[in-house]
Amino acid sequence: MSQEQKDQQERAFEIAREFEVDASPEEVWEAITHGTGGYLWPMEAPEPRVGGSAAFGSTVTAWEPPHHLVIRSEDVGFPTQSVNQLEHVIESRDDGRRAWVRYVHSGIFTDDWDNQYDGAGRHTDFYLHTLREYLTHFAPRPVTFATLNGPEVSTAPDAFEAVGRALGLDGDGEGGSAGAAVGAAVGVTGPDGQLLDAVLDFRNPYFIGLRTDHALVRFFGRNHWGAPVGVSVHDFAADADAKANELAWQGWLNGVFSRP
Repeated sequence: MSQEQKDQQERAFEIAREFEVDASPEEVWEAITHGTGGYLWPMEAPEPRVGGSAAFGSTVTAWEPPHHLVIRSEDVGFPTQSVNQLEHVIESRDDGRRAWVRYVHSGIFTDDWDNQYDGAGRHTDFYLHTLREYLTHFAPRPVTFATLNGPEVSTAPDAFEAVGRALGLDGDGEGGSAGAAVGAAVGVTGPDGQLLDAVLDFRNPYFIGLRTDHALVRFFGRNHWGAPVGVSVHDFAADADAKANELAWQGWLNGVFSRP
């Protein structure tokens, strides 16, 4: 491979988002440092100092609670990425009752840049939306987290459409919530055909978000980027069982893709 070809593959990226949320800066800080299982996945809390260790072998390069956090890794451990940095800037609004957040994800992708960048940007929007849902409805309750992937057939280009149909959001299933708008109360068909009452808090061709009284259930159309469809469950019930949630939704997802 020529140096020019290598340089074309190894390209820097930056994904920046800004939003406000009905939570104090301190609550946002707690979520991004110790409560990641509530909206992302459980991670090792960063060591509270510049130079401290953080998840996946990364390093804290800025630590100013509750306003500025930067975590950086130059040994990401993935063949498609060589540098990864996450920055949060948090400011108070409405005398501390709300917070403004600027989030910047940057680094270097080393392969298939366009596909990696598109996937990272769209996942960022969904994860940050889930962060706002967590802060607004569930924080600081403890969370039980489960995540799972569909079978190989769920990598097909149209696979995520089957998820919407199976939930009853697109005319099939027993939920009767076809055509529901984001923010609407819906009845969806969950594991073992159980009808679940939820709010459809997010929906686009790539992701579906459901919020029940005790959980955030997230559906990921990663087939758009060549990976299997995924499901994550952030369960805030006192008696939540991660393994039971995993098995129930794995059975549901496998069933979606075993239908004719």
